Amino acid sequence: MVTSPASAVPRLVIAAPSSGSGKTTVATGLMAALAGRGLAVSPHKVGPDYIDPGYHALATGRVGRNLDAYLCGPELVGPLFLHGAQGCDIAVVEGVMGLYDGAAGEGELASTAQVAKLLRAPVVLVVDASSQSRSVAALVHGFVSWDPEVRIGGVILNKVASDRHEVLLREAVDSVGVPVLGVLRRAPQVDVPARHLGLVPVAERGSEAVDAVTAMGAQVAAGCDLEALVGLARAAGPLPGGSAPWAPGPVPTHHPSRSVKKSKPRLAVAGGAAFTFSYAEHTELLAAAGAEVVTFDPLRDEELPEGAAGLVIGGGFPEVYAAELSANEPLRKSVAELALSGAPVAAECAGLLYLCRELDGLPMCGVLDASARMSERLTLGYRDAVAVSDSALAGAGTRMRGHEFHRTVVEPGAGAAPAWGMRAPERRVEGFVERGVHASYLHTHWAAEPGVARRFVERCRTS
Repeated sequence: MVTSPASAVPRLVIAAPSSGSGKTTVATGLMAALAGRGLAVSPHKVGPDYIDPGYHALATGRVGRNLDAYLCGPELVGPLFLHGAQGCDIAVVEGVMGLYDGAAGEGELASTAQVAKLLRAPVVLVVDASSQSRSVAALVHGFVSWDPEVRIGGVILNKVASDRHEVLLREAVDSVGVPVLGVLRRAPQVDVPARHLGLVPVAERGSEAVDAVTAMGAQVAAGCDLEALVGLARAAGPLPGGSAPWAPGPVPTHHPSRSVKKSKPRLAVAGGAAFTFSYAEHTELLAAAGAEVVTFDPLRDEELPEGAAGLVIGGGFPEVYAAELSANEPLRKSVAELALSGAPVAAECAGLLYLCRELDGLPMCGVLDASARMSERLTLGYRDAVAVSDSALAGAGTRMRGHEFHRTVVEPGAGAAPAWGMRAPERRVEGFVERGVHASYLHTHWAAEPGVARRFVERCRTS
């Protein structure tokens, strides 16, 4: 039975002392195990990560959603959580990095600990126990006592080597007074392959991803006390402040004399294996603003959806599929024609690369007079940005927070009319605004500034 009121949905945060401890395996496995018991599970991920939510969606059959206190502000964490958790029996939130790690130089901002406090959610700490025994007690004690507002309700011991190792670990954790809610052994079948920007997305792995998630669910069901975990989640209580679910807004009404095309513009959104990075709220905001959203796959489709009045190309891995994207010449021409017509085009990161003249020497759409190539340098981090030029997305002066995550370089890095001026951590301009095109490396979360989606749809309506 679904918990009532909605603000009291049972919930857990799965965190760890550091990256690489097994958070994704445990969180995804727990989601799958609970869904396998017939529960409607709401999946969430702390931070800007696009890949883990894909595995969460596979485990639960629901859209994986992000909770990012930097991109959206702490005040939206609760409402966005409730929006995703509507109609669910329980919610599982996977943390980011180590429990107390957040935006660089910003204290607890955007950390798993901050999100747990904002949600008043108990934390389950996943500990990689592969190279320790009694020392685990000191580690757990430190995490429990560091911030008394963070409630660590239990520990799951991961990568335990043997029965004897388990006994030693349990004795150590018992001395801290924190219950052990699960013990997991090494299991190669749950491993997910990784490459230059993290795990390989679900969309690229097909049945292998399904098998991995199934194995994660079986491992967690066998090694964890699911009843105790559900009981801990149910003890969370209501969210603070009487939070209400976030909503993308009502579909606007238009004057009856307008044509169907003008009142409900068709908006093409890139998808498929090459463009997997997107936030679910973006599509919801576009639809609420009056657009008909149609997804297409640049690896397979040779034309944009018929009647497309605008185009959104999000993030992903065009560098992995550069040859296939380049070989689809009819679609490249279709994209270029739409962009050159002045129609609104929003491109983030992977979309920016696709609009360039070339990527690693292979022809792309040629909308921008710029070339892109792979680089040894990883660009990663939150950004405080302001719109430099008026565009289909934002008026000059609009301030937004974003995130960069790429191993590519675009030359030049900015056009005559840049998209963004970075205020922090360093001052620079970046991206391109040309005709109706807004192209940039910066990933943004439109829920923080719903006017972005409304402005874009209106431009599609009137272009």
